[in-house]
Amino acid sequence: MEYDLPGWLNLGLRWLHVIAGVAWIGASFYFVWLDNNLREPDPPKDGVKGELWAVHGGGFYHSQKYMVAPAHMPDHLHWFKWEAYTTWLSGFALLIVLYYWQAPVYLIDTAKHAFSQPAAIGAGLAFIFGGLAVYEILCRSPLGQRGLAFGIIWFAALTGAAWALSQLFSDRGAFIHVGAIIGTAMVANVFLVIIPNQRKIVADMLAGRPVDPRLGAMGKQRSVHNTYMTLPVIFIMISNHYPMVTGHPLSWLLLAMISAGGISIRQFFLLKHHGKIRHDFLFYGFMLVFAATMVASLKPKDVVQIDGDVPFTTAQAIIGKHCTACHSATPTHPGFSAPPLGAVFDTPEHIATYAPKIHERAVASTSMPLGNETGMTVEERAQLGAWIKQGAKIP
Repeated sequence: MEYDLPGWLNLGLRWLHVIAGVAWIGASFYFVWLDNNLREPDPPKDGVKGELWAVHGGGFYHSQKYMVAPAHMPDHLHWFKWEAYTTWLSGFALLIVLYYWQAPVYLIDTAKHAFSQPAAIGAGLAFIFGGLAVYEILCRSPLGQRGLAFGIIWFAALTGAAWALSQLFSDRGAFIHVGAIIGTAMVANVFLVIIPNQRKIVADMLAGRPVDPRLGAMGKQRSVHNTYMTLPVIFIMISNHYPMVTGHPLSWLLLAMISAGGISIRQFFLLKHHGKIRHDFLFYGFMLVFAATMVASLKPKDVVQIDGDVPFTTAQAIIGKHCTACHSATPTHPGFSAPPLGAVFDTPEHIATYAPKIHERAVASTSMPLGNETGMTVEERAQLGAWIKQGAKIP
């Protein structure tokens, strides 16, 4: 009996991560929407800054926001925290199982830097928690009170990290660590600022002490940061499906452009909550994503020029050397018990069927082999690409 422990851990943790992430993002987006749609109560109510009536699911809801605290603390008070904590804990566990436990497969690219497994893990953790330190320093500096300037500097810092990581790690490993930096900053906002400040507010109220309104303002600041960081981190979560981005020589720039486009589109909806329709932010967002597609289409000139036809036997030999250890009905690679995505290259017919995907991941990008573990050369990629371009003919 063979039990694929890493595979089942990957599935279970990824499913938990998705469930918790949906709950966290859903609650976060709802409260941002709610906060932006509150209206002054009529007639005014003591301590109530805003209220909203809504209808959903056959019932009516009446939400009220107190800027400091209500005069009477209810017996049941819900704290929105475990959605965030579970998302981060499951995500970090997934990072360990997939990228650290199996670092030679998913994280290390010896063509970029010949890390040992412990060194690669150490470098990854240094980027994650170093990124958190930079974020906290920026937030607690005078820059933290200047929203636009802070956003530009933090975005530039993340883009710099993306560039550095793309020079050190595999394509997927680089992207996932940028996502881990952002996700860690987001959950730290909840763990280090939002929840502690809320606890102080509740404690002061119960003790009859004046409540410092700055505590709520600090929590609001971090909540606003989180709503802008959400879309980039979601894109990173699905980016491994798009090797034309992750495997591009300018992957860090494509990530920055697509993320900026997502932030611009998010800004459109945030303003719409206030009744301000700014279609220009939608335009900027779509144009940034479109510009990313144009950048992605720009390929460096081939280092190797292939003259004449490339026979199938040459392509088959390259695929046998670099691909079939994983993409076989019975993989021989220790990291896989089944062919990834069900793609099998055992016969000429299999190879011809998957030729477009092979071109996408091993020719148009360098996403495969993972971490270029087998050392596929530029010449081999060019030969494989030439065979596919000539029609992927088999005997």
